[in-house]
Amino acid sequence: MSNAAIDQILGRNDAIEGVRKLVRKAAVSPARTILIYGETGTGKGLVARVIHELSPRGAGPFVDINCAAIPAELLESELFGFERGAFTGASQKKIGLVEAADKGTLFLDEIRELSPVLQAKLLTVMDTQRFRRVGSVTPISVDVRFVAATNRILLSEVREGRFREDLYYRLQVIAINLPPLRERGDDILLLARHFLAELCQRYGRAPMVISEEVGEIFRLYRWPGNVREMQNLLERIVALEEADSVERAHLPARVLRSLSEPKTQLPLPAGSDFHAATENFQRELLGRALVAHAGNVHGAATALGLTRHALRHQLKKLGLDPSSFTGKS
Repeated sequence: MSNAAIDQILGRNDAIEGVRKLVRKAAVSPARTILIYGETGTGKGLVARVIHELSPRGAGPFVDINCAAIPAELLESELFGFERGAFTGASQKKIGLVEAADKGTLFLDEIRELSPVLQAKLLTVMDTQRFRRVGSVTPISVDVRFVAATNRILLSEVREGRFREDLYYRLQVIAINLPPLRERGDDILLLARHFLAELCQRYGRAPMVISEEVGEIFRLYRWPGNVREMQNLLERIVALEEADSVERAHLPARVLRSLSEPKTQLPLPAGSDFHAATENFQRELLGRALVAHAGNVHGAATALGLTRHALRHQLKKLGLDPSSFTGKS
């Protein structure tokens, strides 16, 4: 197993160590579907690629697609390809991404954005490893591992009727939850120093350090864009500033402003119902905790500050089954 691959997932935080451990197991498992949860910018694409590199499929292709970036009417032909004459403008046959990923991995970022029709077709491919190009009646067999990612709680999407329940359970064979940057403690500075060193080298300039004041600001900042936001912020500083250290004056106004702004309350939506809103919040919170601990009630209860009995009572009350989060098919 390549240490170089797993070492791409940086950090010493307990949650990240748990991610690395699960990634190692997931990579070498025979599971054909893996789901990665995480806010935007937490590194879901990186984790998907590491899983591929560590797997027996590592020598095969790694193909990725952002399901939110392609118009719905074009997404089917992107995934499955098409035959010549299948529709106006189809002047020649095209190989789709599923076929291109044969003997390798297809990474489906933001899978929640697939239409219900494509969700159903994709589920069939996952189950049978067979598909048809658009405009063809001939099935094609492939050998593909599907790694999907989302920044939403899919169980909530299922309950709201926006995501197929059967596809949700197919994807949930192995679930990996990436923590947001703001919850990673000392990893925040570790990552900042790592990215800063890489950027200085890329830009061919002398190494920079992070001042003590900026280090404290980084710890307090919420990082809504997570790791991607940090990388972009530091690249701007390296590209534009000539100092040998990152100082408060180099930081964007939004970062400094966020530290001094009082916590604001969101306006109450029209027709809000206290009990329904509370129940939805509880579902999401418990769902996140169970996903993070692979359905382990004791681990989830400890993380939430509850006893196992109290958590089981809440799960029963909300109609949640812990076994749905175990990562087992």
